[in-house]
Amino acid sequence: MTNRQVRLAARPTGLPDASTWEYVDAEIPSAGPGEFVVKVEYLSLDPAMRGWLNDVKSYVPPVKLGSVMRAHGVGRITESQHPDYQVGDIVAGSFGASEYGVSDGTDVTRVDESIAPLPTWLGALGFPGVTAYFGLLDVGKLKDGDTVVVSGAAGAVGSLVGQIAKLHGCKVIGIAGGPEKCAWLTEDLGFDVAIDYKNESVYKALKSNAPDGIDVYFDNVGGEILDAALSRLRLGARVVICGAIAGYNATEPQPGPAHYLSLLVNRATMAGFVVFDYLDRYAEAQEQIGKWIKSGELTAREHVVDGGIDAFGDSLNLLFAGANTGKLVLKVS
Repeated sequence: MTNRQVRLAARPTGLPDASTWEYVDAEIPSAGPGEFVVKVEYLSLDPAMRGWLNDVKSYVPPVKLGSVMRAHGVGRITESQHPDYQVGDIVAGSFGASEYGVSDGTDVTRVDESIAPLPTWLGALGFPGVTAYFGLLDVGKLKDGDTVVVSGAAGAVGSLVGQIAKLHGCKVIGIAGGPEKCAWLTEDLGFDVAIDYKNESVYKALKSNAPDGIDVYFDNVGGEILDAALSRLRLGARVVICGAIAGYNATEPQPGPAHYLSLLVNRATMAGFVVFDYLDRYAEAQEQIGKWIKSGELTAREHVVDGGIDAFGDSLNLLFAGANTGKLVLKVS
């Protein structure tokens, strides 16, 4: 038996392609004192991964050339020399894009399959859920009755942001690409309005559906959609910058928003954050989201690619084509 891995072979310009990755067979790791080995069953595929490939300063160091690609996964422990983890335990953590990973338990979460299946622990009960929860409630300072707009609304984070806002009595407008995604938002998730950015003017749709302005804009895409939202802010609005997937594969510097002075006029705030800011409160979000899932108040959806580790590169690019609905997950074993 071997340990199939995905390593960074070259830093991409634009969209990652076959030359970006090297697929290798390595030895299955052994657990040292205080460590355990995990057989990874599912890997999380996230837009942030694209930023980790660039050799630039960011909130985490770039992935080094020749090293295993950084990735969050969930799986079962096959060997343990850790006093708190036993063989057979199910855990989620940053084990890398690999069939097997080794950990000392740092930032590892125990997984309870009775609450939700394993892929959900990489989505609503994983980093996307924590991101949506704290990004909306803490950074966005959500208030009951707010008008909330979220871009990338059919993605892992956006779909949860909208549902959490609805649970707080807000009017929710989601921006997504294509009629199928928009129908899912309104018919299945309870969004009040869905704007199809591929087939209508976002600016005109926001003006029509939020005539009194936007209280919270949760941004996952950046670019022209961010600019349209800025032009419709209400007095005291909060803009939450979570991601900017529209420009992640750009080969030229992206222009800043033209309507940024709306922040001044409306005494609004725009703040960025990353989920790692809330690691010490992870359990708080996980507990509440788990309750919402159990009660049926929140829907968790995963787009699972059953392709094995060798499908990593092609599966990751589904994010940048907008081909996923809900959380994108790769089934490894």
